[in-house]
Amino acid sequence: MSSSLKLAVAGKGGSGKSTIAGALALLQARAGRRVLAVDADPDANLATVLGVPEARQREIVPISEHRALIEERTGAKVRQYGQIFKLNPEVADIADRYALVHEGVALLVLGAIEAGGSGCACPESVLIKALVADLVLHKNEALVMDMEAGIEHLGRGTARGVDVLLVVVEPSRTSVECADRVFRMAAEIGLRDVRVVANKIATPDDEQWLRDALADREIVAAIPLSEGIRAADRDRRSVVDGLDGRTLEAFEGLLRVVQGEADR
Repeated sequence: MSSSLKLAVAGKGGSGKSTIAGALALLQARAGRRVLAVDADPDANLATVLGVPEARQREIVPISEHRALIEERTGAKVRQYGQIFKLNPEVADIADRYALVHEGVALLVLGAIEAGGSGCACPESVLIKALVADLVLHKNEALVMDMEAGIEHLGRGTARGVDVLLVVVEPSRTSVECADRVFRMAAEIGLRDVRVVANKIATPDDEQWLRDALADREIVAAIPLSEGIRAADRDRRSVVDGLDGRTLEAFEGLLRVVQGEADR
């Protein structure tokens, strides 16, 4: 397997996208690969999925809250408007300096942009957009990005570096509707390889319902509803530590599929 697979994972909140992202990051790390996991969801919980101990999680400061860093790199004061600042700040060293390493996965938490949303023309947004582009386009590590419900952190230029966008869907109408919005956004920025992961599948009817609801999309994996994953979460263990044989096989199959797409 190549070490430079670039994955983005999106889907409705609660669909299990962080679970998917964390499992794919850990499985690659346990195979001896260098992996960078990026939590781009303002409701950040990828650290928990990765099994980062609670005490170490309290040490994490999201990039959007590193005020001195933002001001140094952009040349502008945070939360002051009408300023001129650098639109291409230096970001190449940020992952190495600020990522928390756990079980072979280097975790970087982006955090929320408070002023006007992720699309605002503010120093925090400019720095994070530049950072995401650098991680996708220029880093040699395998990359797994846990996106917010949409894919707002990805721009047209950045999209060309993403090998596969995985859209995680659980068997519910609201999850399918969110997936449809992600498909449209992905098309707008030129993301070409967009695949669906069916998650929390309790019965064959669940899987068939999703296949019917997304008949024009390829579902590349069906991840079972897993009591082991829920137990691992309650016990503060990593998601991989909660996988039974059947669920582990589903995740490993998913990883083989996306890697095959990246290698084509």
